[in-house]
Amino acid sequence: MLHTERKRLTKQSFRRSLRIFRYISPYRVPFIIGLICLAISSVSSLAIFSSLGELIDFTQQNFKEKVWHVTLLLGILLIIQAITSYLRIYTFSIVTENSIAKLRKDVFNHLLILPMQFYASKRTGELSSRISSDISTIKDSLTTYLAEFIRQIIIIIGSVAIMWSTSWKLALFMLATLPALALFAVSFGRYVRKLSKKAQNQVAESQTIVEETLTGMVTVKAFTGEWFESRRYAKVTDDLIRTGMKNAVVRGIFASTLIVFLFGSVVAIVWFGSNLVAKGEITGGNLFQFFLLSVFMAGSVGGLADTYSQLQKSIGATENLLDILEEKPEMKLINELKIDDKRFNGSIEFINVSFAYPSRKEFPVIRNLSFSIEPGKQLAIVGPSGAGKSTITALLLRLFEPTSGTILVDGKPAAEYDLTFYRSQMALVPQDVILFGGTIRENILYGKPNATENEIIEAARKANAHEFITSFPDGYDTIVGERGTKLSGGQRQRIAIARAVLSDPAILLLDEATSSLDSESERQVQDALEKLMQGRTSIVIAHRLSTIRNADQILVIDRGELVEKGDHQTLMQKEGGLYKYLTGLQVGI
Repeated sequence: MLHTERKRLTKQSFRRSLRIFRYISPYRVPFIIGLICLAISSVSSLAIFSSLGELIDFTQQNFKEKVWHVTLLLGILLIIQAITSYLRIYTFSIVTENSIAKLRKDVFNHLLILPMQFYASKRTGELSSRISSDISTIKDSLTTYLAEFIRQIIIIIGSVAIMWSTSWKLALFMLATLPALALFAVSFGRYVRKLSKKAQNQVAESQTIVEETLTGMVTVKAFTGEWFESRRYAKVTDDLIRTGMKNAVVRGIFASTLIVFLFGSVVAIVWFGSNLVAKGEITGGNLFQFFLLSVFMAGSVGGLADTYSQLQKSIGATENLLDILEEKPEMKLINELKIDDKRFNGSIEFINVSFAYPSRKEFPVIRNLSFSIEPGKQLAIVGPSGAGKSTITALLLRLFEPTSGTILVDGKPAAEYDLTFYRSQMALVPQDVILFGGTIRENILYGKPNATENEIIEAARKANAHEFITSFPDGYDTIVGERGTKLSGGQRQRIAIARAVLSDPAILLLDEATSSLDSESERQVQDALEKLMQGRTSIVIAHRLSTIRNADQILVIDRGELVEKGDHQTLMQKEGGLYKYLTGLQVGI
């Protein structure tokens, strides 16, 4: 279940959310123009309603001489309002589209450079919701609700000012109802905000379930989990329905009560104003003007609560995004890697390294591990499942930092290298290969974006992938599908190897790279890997122990500890040794 901490709207959170306006800053000129047009449009609306009252009084005086002046004025005001309304929408769209695009890019780019520790505590659906629904919420606020909020404030203040100048008694009578109305609106607004936040979290959770299910569809179908996923999604959806209906009930009660309150106030104003007309303190036109402005203002006050709740929702979305943007990155994002021909020699040394995942600190995965490998040598790591083999490559790649101990590369602590340069010297071929949903060429190019066509083909040949790639009608332009689902496991593995070949790393990390291949494919790929490993430091995590017999050194890991070390011959001569036992289990396989 997805649980997001509920944030209260405070002065601090409001001020913090204002940081979102730094994205508007580059477009301050069209934004200011939009605000001016918004103000002119709002004032012209007030002027139109105010002028209509004069027509009533003209009918009692000299209608023929003066009515055309008011009619002309109304026509001018309507034209001004039309022009300024268009300009306001256009300029606000310029500001919103550009600033939201920049925000979207910044959030995505920041996600790219956050450490794996961040992703270990987050779910993909939650992060996806932040970059989609939360940004959309902010966009709606900047496009519509912010302008509407300002417009409503101008109309309310302007209406009160005009009515006060016309009759302070009638204006005071009307204003006496506002404190109760404001208290009522704020109380309901807070409750609506809580329900809206709850609904946002439930939408994010439902999106998480959808993404997890679609990503693991093979597993779902293999274990006939359709019913389970259907019920899991239905539960969240039903919760969302209940929250939505509760929200609807609250908003319905609020709207109904507000309508009764507002129109009751209008009736009271007309009654009180009629008495003033009878006494001669105001004219019939003044009363009509009051009536129109009261209705106009009532609509603004009624819409103010809803607009305010939407802005509150936007503040919550802004805080969610700021939480991501304020996460400490592990590196800087650069447009192009410039290595200046520097290259690792490839010596690696682990010195008393221990590690536990942040979410399970009480369960160490690696315990006081020490070993070294010389440049250009091949090191194999074997052991039972869950022994910590893959964690060693994660530590070497600096996806996580050791809890204690030091990792040296070329005699220098790994933490002292620039992280982008550091990882550019390594290539990983994992057990579970994930390809991106583009073409085969694009996936191979991931190892070296500026590679030539000949380099791509040569890398594919070395990975024994060129033959099956060219057998496809579209060749290297074949779409691999999401996560490479249109290719077999062996084909995905060989494309991953071609990607590693193209990157030409100083250090090669193979995490059970041949585990998904059949015997013939394994032979071809193993031959390609042996050629690739020549002259490079290679760390091979092996499931099939027959593939690492020629390794210069073999480490046997059990429960995160180094229990045996040596070459194949030495370890096979050790009676009762774990390596000999594991090898014996695979005899005949």
